[in-house]
This record gives sequence, C-alpha cells and structure tokens, in this order.
Amino acid sequence: MDGYVIPLLAITLGAAIVNGALGYGFSSLTVPLALLFLTNRVLNPALILIEVVLNSYVLWVNRDALPNVWKRVVPIVIGLVPGVLVGTSLVSHVSPSPLKLITYVTILPLILIQAAGFRRPIKSERSAGLVFGGAVGVLYSVTTISGPPLAVMLSNQGLTKRDFRAALGVIRLAESSLTAVAYLYAGLIGQESLHLIPVILPSILIGVPIGAQLIQRIRPETFRRVCMSFDAWVVAFGLSRLMGEMKVIIGPKAYLIMVAVGLLDGWLLYRFFATLPPEDGPMPVQPGSA
Repeated sequence: MDGYVIPLLAITLGAAIVNGALGYGFSSLTVPLALLFLTNRVLNPALILIEVVLNSYVLWVNRDALPNVWKRVVPIVIGLVPGVLVGTSLVSHVSPSPLKLITYVTILPLILIQAAGFRRPIKSERSAGLVFGGAVGVLYSVTTISGPPLAVMLSNQGLTKRDFRAALGVIRLAESSLTAVAYLYAGLIGQESLHLIPVILPSILIGVPIGAQLIQRIRPETFRRVCMSFDAWVVAFGLSRLMGEMKVIIGPKAYLIMVAVGLLDGWLLYRFFATLPPEDGPMPVQPGSA
C-alpha cells in the first residue's frame, strides 16, 4: 500500500480544497480516483471514520437550526438503517470488481443530474423520506457518497441555507455513524483501512482552509460546476476501464462510454455557461458533506 501514499495524498488534497471551497465534494472526488488503485473494502472504512468527525462538526456549527428540521429528517434517518445494513452486506460479500461497477454506475447519473440542474420538489415528504433514506443508506455504505442525492432532495424542499446545513448534518452524521457501527460489526474495519487515515487527515487539514480562501476569488457556482465536470470524466474513465477489465466490452470500444459522457457533459457545461446568471446562488454546505 506504500506505493499508493503519494497518489492518495494528491487526490485527497485536491478533494479537500474542493470541499473547503464548496462545503461538499470530498468523497465524490476522492472515491472515483482512489478506486483505480484501492478497493471499496479498504477505502470505505477510512473515509467513513473520518466523516463521523467531520459530520459531527457540521451539526455542531449549525445546531441552532436543528429544532427547525429534525422532524423533517427523522423519516430519512429511519430509512437509513435498513439501507446501511443492505449496503454493508454488499461490501462484505460482493467481490471488488462488481462492487466498483456498482459504484461507478450509481455515481455517474447522480453527477449528471446535478450538472443538468434538476429540481423537482417532493410533496409527500414523510413517506418519500423513508424510501429515500433507504436508498441513500445503501448508496453511502457501498460508496461513502451521498452528497449529490441529498443536495438535490434537500434543496428541492425549500429549506433555508441554515436549515439546509443542519438537515444535512443530521443525515450525514446518522449515515456515517450507522455505517461505522455496521462495518465494525461486519469486521470490515481492518489495519489497511486504519493506515489510510493518517495519510488522508493532513490533506483535509491543509486543503480545506486553502479551498475556503480560494472560493473568495472564484464564483462558487462556476467552481462547483467545473469540479463536477471533472468528476464526470473521472467516473466515465473508471467505468470504461473496468468494463474492459471485466470483459463486458472488449477492446477500445469500452472507452465509447467515456466519449459519450464527455459529449453529454460538454453540452451541459456549454448550457451552464450560456445561461449563467449575473450572481451565483448555490446552496453552501459545511465541510464533511461529500
């Protein structure tokens, strides 16, 4: 694993800068790249243990808004429980290659949905919350990523910025804590994963402040959209490469996936810049919501 230290440092530093600038994106940038040389079983436990602390910080900073949102997020938190159990079982029993395939195939549409600016408020919030929580629980425990669907869900529901942060903090702390307990019970937290934590932590401590300063000089929505575009290309490359390795698509044809995603993302990126308003209005989130 020593050969992966420098690439992992570079990846997590870049992801931490993005997280410090936007308040989210650490896992969604780290996971697609790190899975090129690590497995979910090694990477996930390290990220989850780190995010328990980060998400606790998010909730503490936004604790004043907790009374406004806790009743609305309870159904999602309840739904997380069976979802986390299912996801942990998948990580425990599914071999690395199919698990990577599940990760890439799940993440890519979420990135493109956010890139397209999808917004559609949900009327039956409580009943939908249970189903949504279950899906997010599976997604997070398998990939450690839940930021994209949570951002779409919560921003659609008309929460104020402060309430949005508090709601996200509750959900993210619940999912990371539940997954940490489930991983511990399943025996997935091993020495390899624990050895990654000292490698990742310095990147967070250095990168987050840099990102916080960087965003003062760049339009937040533009920065977020460019990072999302990069993420789409990374996931598409990983998926194309994995399809070739698994012999699902033989030869160079596997990289047609990356070409297709590149064309779609290019069109979405062009549309974004063509319709960019004078003032950005992204929903800012505290560090730790990946």
